[in-house]
Order: sequence, then structure tokens, then C-alpha cells
Amino acid sequence: MWQVRARALLALAILNIFVLVAAVVVLDVIESRPQAAMPYPVAVAQDAPAVAPQDADRIDPDRLADKLDDPMSDSGISDGLSAYVADAATGEPLFDREAEDGAVPASTTKVVTAVTVLHSAGPDTRVHTDVVLDGDSVVIVGGGDPTLTAEIEPGAYPRVATLEALAEDTAAALEDEGLDTVRLGYDDTLYPGSDMGPGWKPSYVDEGSVATVHALMLDGGRVHPDQSYSERVENPPQVTADAFAERLEAAGITVEGGPSPAEAPESARRIATVASAPISALVEKMLLESDNNVAEALARQAAIAMDEEPSFQGASAAVDEVMADLGIDDVHVEDGSGLSVDNRITAKALVDLVLAAADPDRPDLYFTLTGLPTANFTGTLTERYSHDSDAAGGAGVVRAKTGTLSGVSTLAGTVYDDDGRLLAFAFMANNEAASGQTLDTFADAISECGCS
Repeated sequence: MWQVRARALLALAILNIFVLVAAVVVLDVIESRPQAAMPYPVAVAQDAPAVAPQDADRIDPDRLADKLDDPMSDSGISDGLSAYVADAATGEPLFDREAEDGAVPASTTKVVTAVTVLHSAGPDTRVHTDVVLDGDSVVIVGGGDPTLTAEIEPGAYPRVATLEALAEDTAAALEDEGLDTVRLGYDDTLYPGSDMGPGWKPSYVDEGSVATVHALMLDGGRVHPDQSYSERVENPPQVTADAFAERLEAAGITVEGGPSPAEAPESARRIATVASAPISALVEKMLLESDNNVAEALARQAAIAMDEEPSFQGASAAVDEVMADLGIDDVHVEDGSGLSVDNRITAKALVDLVLAAADPDRPDLYFTLTGLPTANFTGTLTERYSHDSDAAGGAGVVRAKTGTLSGVSTLAGTVYDDDGRLLAFAFMANNEAASGQTLDTFADAISECGCS
């Protein structure tokens, strides 16, 4: 099996080199798209080590341990630090520090969510927002699309669903029905249970880290859609329905009264629908931006696919089922985003998830890797691994999901060492001294290691 994986990774590396050259030509066309799976960004590609050949000497675990010893000793984190490193081509374990101790994972939980939804729902599934008609009443029905927005600019990536398109299609359908005046309801009943996750702090909503979780929401419930950490609206479904009513009015349909909560009758007919980008693109967006509402929506899509209720509890059950199916142990999550302090994952489990996503026999999971931020280049790693930092050597060669809560810092992903070997790693610090910049020095140490 390791030979198959090695050949697949070598082929990917060759493809990446081609992508780097082609990217210079088409950069202006795809500028807004999350970066594809490439080991190095264009800006630093000339300094990248050559990819290791298939018959390269195996990595010496003792040399890798020596390389990691100094930054770990200098970190000031004596307790609550766990780590695991494995060869991405063979799966061979190379470094283990308390790697089977469960720890609070913070946003590296999103790696679990990505693998779970890709495995259960599949990369091509889309999430729909529907409008149904019952007599002279229309109901906008939330299907759980966290990226639904008012309108988008041409060329934006990914292509998300808009209220503008939904209202225009609804107005056209109503015209065909001979209706120009309707009552409007909104159905947000898809998600049962609490709209706040177990172990969440109320301040998460107040500070703009997440909106309360609903099946019908506009722009992730943000007051200012262009700001990732904008304050959130108090009632996302109501705000969405109000915006839809305005769009209907603009399209020539009179809406009597204000929108009101209403469960869509079984007898109602669907007259319009809009679809989200595919799950694969939503996974990439979630990982690249660490978007908490996208994560919770994807967790519920996994629950639906696994015949569980689309709630926090149902999503957790879906994760358990998928992890059992993949043979990955020691994963316990109570939300999809990692905001919950009740989640527990081991460093080894995070690496096992990365290895599963790299398995050529599981191509549906690969979007977990393409969504990972690139050091000093994209997403949540854009400002890290800079040339004046203590981890500058990792710029461009580290791709990883970050995780941060009070007293928690985690990092999990892939890194090329100085010999061109691709390694999978996870570092988890549950300690008041934890910081992302400290964990960056660990990944940087791997990138500078000629450990064969």
C-alpha cells in the first residue's frame, strides 16, 4: 500500500509544479479562489527542496526527535503538550509525544468535520434553499446553507446561492400562477435542539466568532458580511426572511404584512430553489477561513447523510459512525467547529485523519488537504511564518489547520522536510503558555530537517 501512496504523492508533486507555472498565467482569473493543493506558493517556489524520490532513504526518527527537542524545550510548555508526526507516503510513525492523550482540539476539530461530511454526504452534494407555495402563501424554507447571501459579484468563488436569484425565480413562478400579492412565511425547523453548542461561551456570539446556528441564515448571520468577525444579528431566520421580502417587492411581488415563522405544509409545492456550492468547496472555505458557521452546517449535513437528526447531538453521532468506519480512534466531538471545550481528540487521531485524506483509495476526502491554509500565504496562516518570525523556514512548505481557544493552541497538517519528504503532523498544547507562534516553530523545525 505504501508504494501506491508514494506513487500517488509523487504524481501529485509533479502536477503541483505544473500548477505553479500555470498559475502565473491565470492568476488574475482565479485570484479569488482558495489555493489548490500545492506544496509551495509561487513567491517561494524557487527555494523549495526537490521532492524526494520513491526510493529515498527512510527518515530517521531519532534525527527528527533531535530536531524537535530544542524548540519544544524552549517553548516553556512542560505540561499539556502532545505531538505526532508520520511519513505521509507510508504512514510510518516518526515522532510521538503523548500522542494518545486526548486534548481540547479547538478549530482543528474542523479536520474531523471535513473528513466526516466528505465521507458521508460526498463532495458533490449541494445544500438547497427552497420556496414553496400553498394557496396565496409562500414559505422560504431553510435547508442549512450557511453561505446564502443577498447578491454576489461576477467571478466570485465559490459560486454561492443568492436571495436575488431566489426572489427572481419566485416572482416568475408566481406570475405564472397569476399571483402578484402573497403572504410570506419562513421555515427554520430543519435543525432541532439548541442553537448554541455544548461548552460554548455566550461571548462567542457577542464577539462575532459565530452566529447562533440555524437552517435559514443570510451571510452567516453577520451584520457586516465583509467582516469575518462581524457582530451577529439576533434572529438570523427573521433577518433572512425580511431581506427576501424586500427582494420579492423589488421583483414586483407585493408581500402582505411582515414575514412570520411558518412550517411549510406537506401539501405545498416547491416553486423555486437555489443551491450552495458543492460540499467540497464549502469544506475548503471552512478550513481556509476557519468559518465556524460553515463548520456547524457541514456537521449537520453529515448527520442528515447518516440518518441522524441535524442537531449538535446528531452531528456528534455521525462523527462517531464515520470514525468507526474509517478505523480512526480517540475522536470525541460535541460540535463541528471546535468552539466546544468538551471536545477531545488525540494528536495521533488528527494525523490519522490527514493520512486518510491523502489516501489515493479515498479521493472524496482529498478536499480536506486542498482546504488547508498555506504558511505565510493563505487563510489563517497568512500572517504566520513571516520572514522576520522564528518559523520563517516553514513559509510555503507548511499547510495546516490552526486552532485557538483560551489556553489552547493546536496545529495539524502537512510539511515538506529539507529532503523533500512530505510528513503529516499534529501539535496540541493545552496550557496557558500555548500560542500558535510557538507551535509554528515545531513545524518549522521539521521543514529544516534533513532527516533521511
